[in-house]
Amino acid sequence: MINEHAIIHPSAKIAAGVSIGAGTIIGSDVEIGEGSWIGPHVVIEGPTVIGKNNKIFQFASVGDVPQDITYQGESTRLEIGDNNIIREYCMISRGTAKGGGLTRLGNNNFFMAYTHVGHDCMVGNHVIMVSYSALSGHVILNDYTNIGAYSAVHQFCSVGAYAFISRATYVSKDVLPYVMVAGHTTAVCGINTVGLRRRGFSSEAIDALRRAYKIVFRKGLTVQQAVDELEVLGGDYPEVMLMIDSLKQSTRGIVR
Repeated sequence: MINEHAIIHPSAKIAAGVSIGAGTIIGSDVEIGEGSWIGPHVVIEGPTVIGKNNKIFQFASVGDVPQDITYQGESTRLEIGDNNIIREYCMISRGTAKGGGLTRLGNNNFFMAYTHVGHDCMVGNHVIMVSYSALSGHVILNDYTNIGAYSAVHQFCSVGAYAFISRATYVSKDVLPYVMVAGHTTAVCGINTVGLRRRGFSSEAIDALRRAYKIVFRKGLTVQQAVDELEVLGGDYPEVMLMIDSLKQSTRGIVR
């Protein structure tokens, strides 16, 4: 299942059932797990570990050196979990020594054509990045986030679980879980109700998150005041605890 015109480095470890297309280059210190499909004309450099049942389409660049002028050839890594789809012309970099040396992608993610994942990013599970969206270095995407087309996330920002970033939005601060962010002025515009319903959240939990949203974004409170009120609400609705944790951990401030 490996095309005769593919170029495989002797140190690469290719598991059973892996398909590799014509013109693809697999570099040194690359591991590819069972059942993965690598299309034609893909470049995968190492050290990179790719899990099981991934699909990487033509012209993607995976695991190459980070686009960071301070990078001096240090040995850094890229780790990709299972069941990810990486479409045409995606670019996913390894980490940098100053950023911990690791870029990591979880499981069941969908990276559409021309998406960019910069060095030292940490991407969770069930994330969708729509075409032409980009993550700068050191970004954290939590589970079930959705990044719209042509959107960009600034270095060191964190996007909370179940958040929705609309198209052509520039994110320069942390995004709380569950919220929608949109527009050139990058403002929150409500709870991601549709996404939460699709993920099985109850009506009661969604109503509680709407109340939590109003506490944070509509009452003019400081962060600490908002946390104090959210903790009362979180006693009955554990879903609210994600918002509380994100507020406490934020180092860049939050998108309002």
